Amino acid sequence: MKAPILSPYLNFNGRCREAMTFYQSCLGGELLLQAVAESPVASHLPAEDQNRIMHSMLTVDGQMLLLASDMMSTHPSVADGDSMSLCLNCHSEEQIDTLFARLSEGGTVTQPLEVMFWGGKFGTLTDKFGKQWLFNYQAETQQ
Repeated sequence: MKAPILSPYLNFNGRCREAMTFYQSCLGGELLLQAVAESPVASHLPAEDQNRIMHSMLTVDGQMLLLASDMMSTHPSVADGDSMSLCLNCHSEEQIDTLFARLSEGGTVTQPLEVMFWGGKFGTLTDKFGKQWLFNYQAETQQ
C-alpha cells in the first residue's frame, strides 16, 4: 500500500490570496485560487465575504504542496502559527539556501541555516504571515 500524501491546509483571515501568491513566488508551481463569489455557496454568504478565498491549492511538480482558505479563520484554534510547523526537506544546498532566503523575506529568522550535529543543514523561520517553517537538507553520505 502506498503512503498517503500529507498536504497542509493553512487558514488565513482575509490574506489567503496574498499569502498563497507569496508562497508561489518562493516555491514555484501552479496556483489555483477560488473566491467565494466563484463558488456554489456564494449566494449564502454576505457581500463582504465574496472576495475572500474559499479554496486555494499550490501544486509543484504535480504534487499538492499547500492548500489554504480564508473561510476557516473563525474556528477556535491555537494562536495562528503556533499550532504547527511546515517542514521543507530540500534536495540540495542551493535549494535550501534559496528557499530559506525567499520565505524569510518580511519574516523573522529564528534559527539561521547551519550544519547541525546530525550532519544536516537546518534552519527555522516565521514568515510574514505568521507561519513557522523548518528547513532541512541532508546530503547523501558515502559509506
